[in-house]
Order: sequence, then C-alpha cells, then structure tokens
Amino acid sequence: MELNSYNRPQRAEWQRLQQRGISDTSQVSDIVSRIISDVAERGDDAVLEMERRFGCPQLSDIRVSEAEFEEAEAMVSESLKQSLNVAAANIHRFHRAQLMQPIEVETMPGIVCRQKAVAISDVGLYIPGGNSPLYSTVLMLAIPAKIAGCRRIAMCSPAGKDGKIHPAILYAARLTGVTEVYKTGGAQAIAAMAIGTATVKKVNKIFGPGNRFVMEAKQQVSAKGVAIDMPAGPSEVMIIADNSANATFVAADFLSQSEHGPDSQSVLLTTDESFASEVKVEIERLLSTLPRQEMIASSLSKSRIIILRNDDEMMAFANEYAPEHLIIAHRHCNDLAEKVENAGSVFLGNYACESAGDYASGTNHTLPTSGYAKAFSGVNIDSFTKKITFQTITADGIANLGQTIATLAEGEDLMAHRLAATVRMEYVKQL
Repeated sequence: MELNSYNRPQRAEWQRLQQRGISDTSQVSDIVSRIISDVAERGDDAVLEMERRFGCPQLSDIRVSEAEFEEAEAMVSESLKQSLNVAAANIHRFHRAQLMQPIEVETMPGIVCRQKAVAISDVGLYIPGGNSPLYSTVLMLAIPAKIAGCRRIAMCSPAGKDGKIHPAILYAARLTGVTEVYKTGGAQAIAAMAIGTATVKKVNKIFGPGNRFVMEAKQQVSAKGVAIDMPAGPSEVMIIADNSANATFVAADFLSQSEHGPDSQSVLLTTDESFASEVKVEIERLLSTLPRQEMIASSLSKSRIIILRNDDEMMAFANEYAPEHLIIAHRHCNDLAEKVENAGSVFLGNYACESAGDYASGTNHTLPTSGYAKAFSGVNIDSFTKKITFQTITADGIANLGQTIATLAEGEDLMAHRLAATVRMEYVKQL
C-alpha cells in the first residue's frame, strides 16, 4: 500500500493536509432525525423494534438483569479481570486527584463569594459494541462519574445476535458500580436516554463515543436540551518524531489508530526523510501480521506522512491540526510538550504508546476529535459536575457595594435592578 506522503509542503498547503477523511453525513442526519422522532413517539416499542431489526431478533427486554450480570462475571477470564482491576485503579487515582476544592473569597468587606462543584444528578453512558466491545470506555466514563458523585448512572450498549451484551462490558459495569444497563445501541440508545421511555429514564447529560449515527444523534439531542460530553468524529493520532524515535514503534501506533475504524486517521510529522521511509516499510511489514486489514487499509488511505523543515514547523502544524492524540517521540519531547496548545491527550517519549492512554495509564480516552481540541477538553471530573456560585452579603456589604450596583444598573437603563439595591441601602441607613 502506498501511503500519502508530502515533502516539505508550503504553508499555504497546510490547511488541505489538515483535513480529516470524514464522509458526507447528510443522509445520516435524516435517518437519525427519524429515529429520534420515532423514539419520542413510541418509546420502548420503537427501541425494541430497531434492536430486533438491527441484529437481536429475539430481544424482549432491554434492561440487563442481575442474572445476566452474574453470568457475564463467570465468563470473563481471570487475566482480563486482573487487567481491568489494574486499569480501574490507575484511572481512579488520576481522576480523584482532579476533584475541585470549594473556593471562598471575601471580595470586599461584607461580600463573601463561594464556588463549589455539584455532581450532575443523572448521566447516561454510551458504550460501543460493534467493531470492538469497548469495556475500557466503561472504566473511562463510570469511574469519574462515581468519583464526582453522580446520583444515577445509566449505561447503554448494543447486544449481540444472542441478545446479550459482551460479558466484559457487564463485568466492567459491575466493577465500577453501574447496575442500570440497557441492551440498546445506535441512535435509538441516545434518543432513549435523551427523551426517556417507560424503561429508560431521561438523563441530563450523555457521554461516550460511537459511530456516525451515534455522534449525529448526540449532536441532535444536544439542541433539544440534553447536554453531551463533546462533539466528535472519527478517532485520530498525530505523531511527531525525529530520528531518535523507533520506526517500528511509530508504525505500530499508526496501525493501532487505523483499526478504530475506516474513517480514522494517522499522521506522522518528521523532519527526516530517511526515517519517514523506514516507517513506511515497517507499516507494510506489520500490517501483514494483523487482522482487520481491509478496515485498516481504508483508514491508511486517509492517513499521511508529512516531512517538515524543522521542529517549529512541526509544532505549528500540530497546533493547527489539534489532534485527539498527540505522540511526541523526539529527543527533546519535554521541550516540545511545553509548546503544545491544542491536543486532547499527549504521549511523551518512545515508550508512551497511545494504547496506554486508551486503556490503563490513568488518563481518560474520551477526547475531542476533528479539531475540537482547540476549544474542548477530554472527559474529566469537571465533565460530570456543575460549578455553582454563592454570595453572602451583609448590611455592611450592601452599604459598601450598593451605590456601585445602582450606578451600573442605571447606566444600562434597568431601573428595577437599581431599585433592588437602593431599597436595601435606604433600609440599612435607618438601622
């Protein structure tokens, strides 16, 4: 396979080279809109009908039972359980450190302002189960939700043809304390959590990755009053490497990203032509050893190797691209890391494979794609909380601040606002 390569492109060409290989979504939008309307009108009946049509003909109940949890736990190997436990501990440790401490400030005598984080009460988690059963996503979403203190955590994941969710997904749910799990996927799952049905109670915010239908459904319901974690598209990785990097490692990172899906994208930035050639050879060699070659080949057709002039150009290109994952395999990786402005998650050094963040290092793998890292963070504790402010104002406080309030309100011609301050000022004067 011939990878797309570009040798020292001019700055005017960068915008074209930073484009993602995203398919037209106009038909997807119409289909998703009809699904959401159907779930809004018919509730559980619509959800069940779609699940039966798309792969579970015998499905009669979408709620996972306690017996199914027990059965799933018995089916998961001890080695996988142990690995999930290690990953969960690391994710818990890192996310617990993110908890915000309450803030209290006396802004002037008699005026005390406070802020505290309050958990979002009801959250919904979407866990893909199509190309791969993403039990790792259960850990990435449920653990911070639990730490934040979310009162209710509902989870949706598509069932297989046997009408059951992958056992490792259910084990991860139980491991993280999630017991409300539904056997539904796609746009209908997002609609059920956003609108509510007789079985699936409405949530306040929806989290999780998915295919084009899932992501379009999240975007549509977010316009109807339900919050989502972030807009997202196909997964992506950008690698910045010099000749101190290991070409086999870089090729493996290219391929690991490519197996996420046919629209995924991998981009290598380097200043060394011979290293770029070596990576190409390694990609070809390693690809022959892997399954899912057709899907990986589709992803690689959208991927690129770009040779730039110097480190400054590589960092400028990376910040304009704003990658979901950024690997810096460079002898000066820590110095370059200080120049990162836009990225979802950054991996430093030759041994920091992107799959470490996908699974078990402790950082979250639910990250902004498609350039949204310019404005969005990946999922973290803040994603599951709201910041509420409080102010306590004493008689001395309104005496000190009242005239400022009155003057500002009058300047905006909001005289009732002015009145709310002045009546208190007059009252205090009489004390």
